[in-house]
Amino acid sequence: MRIFFVTTGLSTGGAERQLVELLRYLVQRGHKVQVVSLRPRGAISCEVEALGVPVEHLGIRRPTDMFQALGRLARIAHRFRPDFLQGWMYHGNLAASVIARIVNAPVIWGIRQSLYDLQREKPLTRMVIRLSARWSRKASAIVYNAHVARRHHEDIGFASERGYVIPNGFDSKKWHPDEGARHSVREELRVAKDAMLIGLVARYHPMKAHGVFLKAAKLLAAQRQNVHFVLVGRDVSPANPFFKPWLATEELRGRLHLLGERQDVPRLTAALDIASSSSWGEGFSNAIAEALLCGVPVVATDVGDARHIVGEAGILVPPGRPEALARAWGQLLNMGREARNRMGKAGRRRVSMHYDVETTAARYEALYANILEECS
Repeated sequence: MRIFFVTTGLSTGGAERQLVELLRYLVQRGHKVQVVSLRPRGAISCEVEALGVPVEHLGIRRPTDMFQALGRLARIAHRFRPDFLQGWMYHGNLAASVIARIVNAPVIWGIRQSLYDLQREKPLTRMVIRLSARWSRKASAIVYNAHVARRHHEDIGFASERGYVIPNGFDSKKWHPDEGARHSVREELRVAKDAMLIGLVARYHPMKAHGVFLKAAKLLAAQRQNVHFVLVGRDVSPANPFFKPWLATEELRGRLHLLGERQDVPRLTAALDIASSSSWGEGFSNAIAEALLCGVPVVATDVGDARHIVGEAGILVPPGRPEALARAWGQLLNMGREARNRMGKAGRRRVSMHYDVETTAARYEALYANILEECS
């Protein structure tokens, strides 16, 4: 098959990393793949290129750039001669649909988020989402990465007869328990060997609700002296003005570690005692699935498909409730390390069974084959 991907961008994020995993599988299976990013080059671009996949960047920075970019996109797609177009994220989906008639190929959309509150989206994104709902019957299939995401979008008018849910997939060899990481990360942070580490892996974004996490951290830190908080993600650093007041608080001074964007996230995750998510909205949270594969129990907000992912391997709390988050952390810490390890092992088994990357990618491949058969 010849598969032409149109993605909104290739910056660091869960949707982009899942794209890399899918591309890796498709290349290994011998499919011909081309990727076009609407935005300028991003941190994930080199990872896609390392797979041997050609990547073009249209460099769109403003809405007015779109018209010229669509002409270039159509020319690239025409040269590639795809069997079908795979959109990835809202803007990528629409762009793929615009050029579909030009290259005479069916379109599949990829939607990677939930929609708890459309008004929280940027004005342009709201407009794109509403337009997508009207155009959704033009797609041969709409693939959501979470059951909640499908329900939310169909509630605002996305074509239900086109919908499929294919969850995110993960490599259990990459994400695994690592006792060595537990020791080395504590040495790096210059904390005691027996310090408890609670982590949040998430880029700085309003949806991730870092403020809720930090309020909970302050509550727990006032009760426990040996707990430290490790935050990882793009723009999660002391240079971000949002975090400066938190670093100066009496409870968190010297116990809040802002590591920014890192390439060793599996190592950092495996070093945690508890992984956490404080988001007010998610589709499928990569971070909590990855933590479970590392044998780390989680405390997460009950949003997106968290219940499907976590099962009995953690505690879910309502979004926007820092006191509930802190209480759940305390509950897991009180269990002791042996009990947490048992919980983490159960989580690893669950994620390995239900969210294996090859199984997930094979479902995309099967969907592609079915659509080609229907179109032939």
